[in-house]
Amino acid sequence: MHHHEDDFDDEDGRYVVIERHDGGSSIAPFILGAAVGAGLALLFAPRSGAETRADIRRRAGKARDAAKRVTTGVTESVTDTFQDARRRVEEQIDTARQAIETKKDQVRRAMDAGRVAAEDARVDLENRLTETKAAYNAGADVAREAREVRGRRRPPAPTSSLAEE
Repeated sequence: MHHHEDDFDDEDGRYVVIERHDGGSSIAPFILGAAVGAGLALLFAPRSGAETRADIRRRAGKARDAAKRVTTGVTESVTDTFQDARRRVEEQIDTARQAIETKKDQVRRAMDAGRVAAEDARVDLENRLTETKAAYNAGADVAREAREVRGRRRPPAPTSSLAEE
């Protein structure tokens, strides 16, 4: 918090300023301090009533102006802080959206690659199955022909001569 020298213009030239910074920005301590200061000024003022009232009006006006400046500063600070927080949240939301889109694209590409690999495996399996059937059928044909050839070459089974006798 900063103060302008003319905020507390004192005809005596001396004044005491006590500030307490607690991290918050409350106007209540400021107004309380102004009221206490005004009360003390009334008690110790060696002036006439009219002079004291005029001085109180002048000081109250300055205190009001200082309070307005403080509230304006606090309002601007709160607005800036809110806008900054809002900007950061929006940036985080955008970053999260981008990450989600990236993951969706990765999943989509992985699924497409899986479909292609599955199709390739199916085609390969069908080709192997066809080749295996052809080899089996070829082997069965060869075995059948070999049996037929063996069956033609065999002489008739000799009949036993004992049976004829």
